[in-house]
Amino acid sequence: MLNDELRSIVQNMPKAELHIHIEGSLEPELIFALAQRNGISLPYASVEDLRAAYAFTDLQSFLDIYYAGASVLLTEQDFYDMTAAYLARAHADHVRHAEIFFDPQTHTARGVPFETVINGIWRACQEGPISASLIMCFLRHLSEEEALATLDEALPYRDKLLGVGLDSSEVGHPPEKFARVFERARQLGLRLVAHAGEEGPPSYIESALDVLKVERIDHGVRTLDSPELTERLAREGMALTVCPLSNIKLRVFDVMGSHNLRQLLDAGLAATVNSDDPAYFGGYLNDNFIAAFEALPLDAGHARQLARNSFSASFLDPERKRAFLAEVDAFFADATAH
Repeated sequence: MLNDELRSIVQNMPKAELHIHIEGSLEPELIFALAQRNGISLPYASVEDLRAAYAFTDLQSFLDIYYAGASVLLTEQDFYDMTAAYLARAHADHVRHAEIFFDPQTHTARGVPFETVINGIWRACQEGPISASLIMCFLRHLSEEEALATLDEALPYRDKLLGVGLDSSEVGHPPEKFARVFERARQLGLRLVAHAGEEGPPSYIESALDVLKVERIDHGVRTLDSPELTERLAREGMALTVCPLSNIKLRVFDVMGSHNLRQLLDAGLAATVNSDDPAYFGGYLNDNFIAAFEALPLDAGHARQLARNSFSASFLDPERKRAFLAEVDAFFADATAH
């Protein structure tokens, strides 16, 4: 059970967020404001109606409404406003650094120029209250040819990109489908991550590692289904960006009490806690920490481990990483002294 002291620790500890889809931070209020600004009519009468529609049964039912919400994003200012709103929320949760996913194909398919998307998000990151970097994700339900074309489109903005990722519908779209585009991104010096082992099997995690050569696994909660894979990830120190509230909302686990976050940590895995699509899944980073710590046998030691893991698993340069880890250690030394 989460007492006041532990609640204060998880809320106030310095942390990084490594699994956040910026389009998934688009709150109903902002969707309506942008729709009004851009003269777009929505199939929902009110903010309340839209929020009521956030009742998903699986990943696909979520994606359907996610893409509908993204339809209001048309101008550079829209992308700026969405990103600025997330960064303010993250800052309030004591997030020090975020590595933000964005889905250009969701927008270019609607006729929004790539430049509009990246410039709006990037400008907000430069002017925001926390450190933030961008990871461009390819939509895995589309073809690898379309992913390669998106990577080509991104080349003039290479300096604005930290890395590439792979998201959208997992089942039926194994990582190896994107082997060529990830190899090309690797040659460009981009960092590599991929969603694997959320709804897909452990074999998807293995092919993300062996075929795509990723440096971090997004989700990865199915790892424990394979003892060999669990042992390998622990040995290699491969980080998992776990998203507790998302996992419950999308029925990966029925209730938070059955989530395997504690088992992942017990198995020596470098698990981290993240919010995924916070506007749709019921909470930003601290909401995820609080929900997990309320339902699971986790203590201040686990909180410190998760905070440290978040910075260790980041793609920050070694010096900044050390500084953030020192900040975590100082916070916990102070918290446990009282």
